[in-house]
Amino acid sequence: MTAHQNGTISSEVSGFLLNCFVRSHTWQLSFSLPLSLLFLLAMGANGILLITIRLEASLHEPMYYLLSILSLLDIVLCLTVIPKVLAIFWFDLKSISFYACFLQMYVMNCFLAMESCTFMVMAYDRYIAICHPLRYPSIITDQFVAKAAIFIFARNVISTVPIPILSSRLHYCRRNVIENCICANMSVSRLSCSDVTINRLYQFAGGWTLLGSDLILIFVSYTLILRAVLRLKAEGAVAKALSTCGSHFILILFFSTILLVFVLTHVVKKKVSPDVPVLLNVLHHVIPAALNPIVYGVRTQEIKQGIQRLLKKGW
Repeated sequence: MTAHQNGTISSEVSGFLLNCFVRSHTWQLSFSLPLSLLFLLAMGANGILLITIRLEASLHEPMYYLLSILSLLDIVLCLTVIPKVLAIFWFDLKSISFYACFLQMYVMNCFLAMESCTFMVMAYDRYIAICHPLRYPSIITDQFVAKAAIFIFARNVISTVPIPILSSRLHYCRRNVIENCICANMSVSRLSCSDVTINRLYQFAGGWTLLGSDLILIFVSYTLILRAVLRLKAEGAVAKALSTCGSHFILILFFSTILLVFVLTHVVKKKVSPDVPVLLNVLHHVIPAALNPIVYGVRTQEIKQGIQRLLKKGW
């Protein structure tokens, strides 16, 4: 029990309960099967892609190293979110400790920002490949990938640290039921008895600064790529140039579309079921992760051939 200056007494919260789909309990069982299949697909496909890139010498190139970083981020995001959601669905294990909740919050925010940053670096890689092909080997080197990886890690690890710190420093009394499947920042913060204005402002400013700047740079890169491609006059050059960017552009659409729909449902949350944002929040951590390696595996001939060679060796 804790006494406050105004004389009121409240009990401190030592843990939280994740209340998934509180208004639609039937969703849990019907949703758990496709979610578990998506999780297995994401883990398996990303694992195969990482092994293929690691063992195939022909794939030891900067573009595939960047793809490896993306796969690692997807695996961590899936492991951070989906096992806990499935444990809630199957075993009703809704409780999560105070520190585990804020750790999950940090990893989700940090790694989603890292993924966005990786897409931005990959867009720059495609821009150099299409717009400055002769300079590509001298610009996009192994050293470039190493520096890019350090930048991706440092920028997002540092910039997202305040999110869980600000939330953990709030005073939580009486209410401890999070109306979400995961420890999303604002889902947790709104349980607090304290003023959460700073939390909202930092989440908004940080999100638009990190993700917004990445999307703007990606848009600029693809605008320049499109302009360069339209100038190509050689037969088949346009199709070949667009093909090299197609996989990456599809991945960005997966990532940004779900994120955009999630934001829009929050804006019009009074007109949609409260379960819809919760569902989208969960899906955003698994659908891109499941589709990313498949899109690259299907559309990139070198990766497809690398997987086939590994399978033949396995047999």
